[in-house]
Amino acid sequence: MAGIYLHIPFCRQACHYCNFHFSTSLKLKNEFVEALLKEIQLQKNYLPAEPVNTIYFGGGTPSLLTKDELWAILQMVRQNFSVAADAEVTLESNPDDITEEKLIDWKQAGINRLSIGVQSFFEDDLRWMNRAHSAQQAIDNLQLAKQYFNNITMDLIYGTPTLPDANWQHNVQQAIALGIPHVSCYALTVEPGTALSSLINKHKMADVNTEDQARQFLLLMNWMQEAGYEHYEISNFALPGMRSRHNSSYWQGAAYLGLGPSAHSFNGASRQWNISNNALYIKLLKEDKVPFEIETLTGTQQLNEYIMTSLRTMEGLNLQWVAERFSQKAADELLQAGKPFMETGKMQLNNGRLQLTKEGKLFADGIAAELFFTP
Repeated sequence: MAGIYLHIPFCRQACHYCNFHFSTSLKLKNEFVEALLKEIQLQKNYLPAEPVNTIYFGGGTPSLLTKDELWAILQMVRQNFSVAADAEVTLESNPDDITEEKLIDWKQAGINRLSIGVQSFFEDDLRWMNRAHSAQQAIDNLQLAKQYFNNITMDLIYGTPTLPDANWQHNVQQAIALGIPHVSCYALTVEPGTALSSLINKHKMADVNTEDQARQFLLLMNWMQEAGYEHYEISNFALPGMRSRHNSSYWQGAAYLGLGPSAHSFNGASRQWNISNNALYIKLLKEDKVPFEIETLTGTQQLNEYIMTSLRTMEGLNLQWVAERFSQKAADELLQAGKPFMETGKMQLNNGRLQLTKEGKLFADGIAAELFFTP
């Protein structure tokens, strides 16, 4: 199982909270697509000799690509990689980009899953985040998208100063009522260097409250469980059979190739990442050079990577797999290190797997760090 991620680094406007690599100028878009096609060819030997099961257009805003651009990119991927016949092909889109014509174009180009960045169904939240769409636009275009795509996921953000619990419940219930089969929910984080961070530092916006975020996360878990969704990863909820195959491959440690500026790749033994500069990315690809940095992972780093990703999933950390892949000693030490968290109700041992409880999921990163092995 392998995946391909394509980073499309363009947006019409900048959301205040976003720290991903993107540009609001589209003047380099045509040259970027040509460079991306070249990178696909140059990286055709990166993945192991196994079928590509997932392709993911992320960003940025990939829905800014034309039908012809999407078609050309997917054709180039298929020419250079062995793509499974039933591959999951996801396109991220903003609600304001969705039209009936575009939905038809995307489907004809080979897209079979949409990821729609809704974030909230309240105008106050959308203005606070500097989103381009309206709440009604989100509802209308989700309903329209459902006429063409069965496999849809949408994003929601919680823990903002503009979101009381009653509004958060409305957002979640709206997603459920619309019949969206997969929902990703993220606590708002204030990343350094973002517009949001600057506005908070200048006291022009209220800061986030971590206690509010924790409470809203606990409420979220209960509401989604009642509605029949699997909480299969910290931030992700899916109706049975509707998990994201692409993101699941990350958490399962599968190999993936990242293409485009700032995209990351992983082959099990090393991790690499492309430069976060559109103009330089284009320039170097014109010279047949892939502009990336690389880090070879030690055995300890690979184990810590597994600890971090597996604990985020509902299946949890498989101690038997650790014993077989690394050593019995490592598995024994992990079990011992997990006991304090089991005693406080943050973790449980179930069929040889360490799993976080609902309360434990509030502290997932900190618990994982406590279990890490030192070099």
